[in-house]
Amino acid sequence: MREIGPYKLSILMPVFNEAATIKEALQVVLAAPFVKEVIVVDDGSTDQTATILRSFHHEELKVIFLKINQGKGGALKTAFSHATGDVLLIQDADLEYDPSDYASLLNPILQGKADVVFGTRFSAHGEHRLLYFWHYVGNRLLTLLSNIFTNLNQSDMECGYKVFTRETLKGISINERRFGFEPEIVAKMAKKKLRIYEVPVSYFGRTYEQGKKIGWKDGVWAAWCIVRYNLLH
Repeated sequence: MREIGPYKLSILMPVFNEAATIKEALQVVLAAPFVKEVIVVDDGSTDQTATILRSFHHEELKVIFLKINQGKGGALKTAFSHATGDVLLIQDADLEYDPSDYASLLNPILQGKADVVFGTRFSAHGEHRLLYFWHYVGNRLLTLLSNIFTNLNQSDMECGYKVFTRETLKGISINERRFGFEPEIVAKMAKKKLRIYEVPVSYFGRTYEQGKKIGWKDGVWAAWCIVRYNLLH
């Protein structure tokens, strides 16, 4: 197992109705060769996810069960409050993102260059499943809108891989319950004038038949969140 310098790593995983993937996702994340804690927040799942989680035991794993669905942002807010690490990494539970990218994501922080690291799926690196064109267009437009307000040259605002040092989260409150978490946290990190890096990651996108949850309404809400958290907060 690798130490990450003087830091303790917390991996935060919000989960909702991922019975088909949660066991494999946990096995892959827990196998990552870093000393860590893995905090899973079951967000009021209505399938067999909670049953699978209750049967899964590992010394690095802590599972929190929410009785009422809070959305991704709400689940992450709970995970942040339970994390004890110096570096916090967000991991989705649907296996769209590959834990083999942890080393690349952590490297800018471990080298003392970055306070925050965002992943990007839009770079010549790693494997990428080709899927929905209009999702790609929507993502690019939302990222452009975000950049206009934050003055960052980010290429993938909606990427699920985001890494923070604990210090960067001081004074940050999470208001968004669903996928509005992404534009909210980017806006709030940009306002703090932190050293923000971007790292290319692999992406294995799912279809809606396979359980993909984000839709066009989330895109509209994300646009509102960009305006809200950059201009009104």
